[in-house]
Amino acid sequence: MVTVRLPDGSQRQFDAPVTVAQVAANIGTGLAKAALAGKVDGKVVDTSFLIERDADVAIVTDKDADGLEVIRHSTAHLLAYAVKELFPDAQVTIGPVIENGFFYDFSYKRPFTPEDLAAIEKKMSELAKKDEPVTRQVLPRDEAVAYFKSIGEAYKAEIIESIPADQDVSLYTEGKFTDLCRGPHVPSTGKLKVFKLMKLAGAYWRGDSNNEMLQRIYGTAWAKKEEQEAYLHMLEEAEKRDHRKLGRALDLFHFQEEAPGLIFWHPKGWTVWQQVEQYMRRVYQDNGYQEVKAPQILDRSLWEKSGHWENYKDNMFTTESENRSYALKPMNCPGHVQIFRSNMHSYRELPLRYGEFGQCHRNEPSGSLHGMMRVRGFTQDDGHIFCTEDQILDECVAFTSLLLKVYRDFGFSDVIYKVATRPDKRVGSDEAWDKAENALIESLKRSGVEYEISPGEGAFYGPKIEYTLKDAIGRMWQCGTIQVDFSMPMRLDAEYVAEDNTRQVPVMLHRAILGSLERFIGMLIENYAGALPLWLAPVQVVVVNISDAQAEYAQKVAQDLKKQGFRVHVDLRNEKITYKIREHSVQKLPYILVIGDKERDANTVAVRARGNVDLGVMPVDVLVERLKSELEAKA
Repeated sequence: MVTVRLPDGSQRQFDAPVTVAQVAANIGTGLAKAALAGKVDGKVVDTSFLIERDADVAIVTDKDADGLEVIRHSTAHLLAYAVKELFPDAQVTIGPVIENGFFYDFSYKRPFTPEDLAAIEKKMSELAKKDEPVTRQVLPRDEAVAYFKSIGEAYKAEIIESIPADQDVSLYTEGKFTDLCRGPHVPSTGKLKVFKLMKLAGAYWRGDSNNEMLQRIYGTAWAKKEEQEAYLHMLEEAEKRDHRKLGRALDLFHFQEEAPGLIFWHPKGWTVWQQVEQYMRRVYQDNGYQEVKAPQILDRSLWEKSGHWENYKDNMFTTESENRSYALKPMNCPGHVQIFRSNMHSYRELPLRYGEFGQCHRNEPSGSLHGMMRVRGFTQDDGHIFCTEDQILDECVAFTSLLLKVYRDFGFSDVIYKVATRPDKRVGSDEAWDKAENALIESLKRSGVEYEISPGEGAFYGPKIEYTLKDAIGRMWQCGTIQVDFSMPMRLDAEYVAEDNTRQVPVMLHRAILGSLERFIGMLIENYAGALPLWLAPVQVVVVNISDAQAEYAQKVAQDLKKQGFRVHVDLRNEKITYKIREHSVQKLPYILVIGDKERDANTVAVRARGNVDLGVMPVDVLVERLKSELEAKA
């Protein structure tokens, strides 16, 4: 007798072992047709999986996140099936699920073309319509190696040969195509109805540049057609908002080959940077942070002591001088511990909050670099709070409140909260972990926000909260974090004098609101499609004259606005006014002030707001009040 416990609390009993598909059919015909996979005692499995003992069972459909994962995994195999049908000489390698889709890498004698991509997608649709069953078999490792060698799939054979000899491997077959995979998969190809191949790229076998360059085909797959259409529309919007294109078009910054992963800031772009940095500097000052500055380069011995050399060496830029090894800092925390321990602190001074706009360098692989979103040199709005265990909760509550205000000021109101808890490999006592995790969770409860738990995703030294923003087109960006660290202060000999006159190790809270300023500015540019709000705009107002007869008055208006603290450009070129307005509109400036004879004679300006909005004629002092009000509101 096998008892199956369902998610609604009900139970079903079977006289003999039963498959997930049979459980679904027992519940109802509709569910049996919709079933993509099952979840048995928390593990996602095929519908053919045999349940041989009492278990918690859920039927996975396309309404579930696990169902979408299975769809994408299965569509990657459908892609490989289609490629083998059209290009029998191609060899298949690996094809994992990624965010919003999947990819598969192939070895083939010539580069695939866009026309090939269209043909492959058409063939995928044909194979899906055949509704061929997807079946699983298990073979001993050596037998599986022999099979793939026999059909000329050298890469698959190599993958399997890396598996221990005493292990079995699972293979999945659909139609004429068999592939190595752990699964699970949809029960038949007919379940795969909504997909699209997106692009071609190159990728080295096993990520090693010494190996063959393979051809990677990216695709996306969804449960519903409207979901895919929404995603493709989002990609179109993202393309229009690409910060790299806008950075050039708006003359903010550029990149070039001589400095991979590093940014050349132009005057207007650096103005945006300064607005962000100065705003965060005021946040530091208003919330009890002392701004510090640690060295860019530190001796290897310090990085060894902190644990970074052992765990992060490959991502660090190193140098030598006078027979000593140094590293450019990839993060600021060890430097802040040195500042803390340079003086003996009393418990009465805690919490002690340090903040730094710390410039860091990380030796990211060239293939992973992506504009301002992934760079080798960046600046963090980094902060570290040294406190007692009893102060963790209050500091976390205060930090979440502060972080939300900052995000609102930058125009982000939709925030997702995740608490990453203890991993299997960790340092510190369970009691300390309990206290840290409970403090993080309680801080979010006190903030009145919903949160998710990410089991085992914490750092080895402590748990953390991750704050993720949703932008104007629905993309998610993980930005802020607060991490509880019991390890580094101890490793680096940080102490304070406790109330009983003993020496104690402080708790170190690593916290950042924006994260990388470069990345955050890239996010801002894309979120606003380059049309930054008035307080961030590099040029807030441009004054344009119709003819030389208004040039003197135009300059006076510009000077008056500059004295009020506004960032103003005056355009006195001998060009048609329509040309000037169009040119400055393309630059997404918040306000264009047009001056003709009437405005000059009446000491007024004709005001056009961004988006070709005509606000009419008004005195300059009225405009000033409008601008100040907008700045105050950070609208």
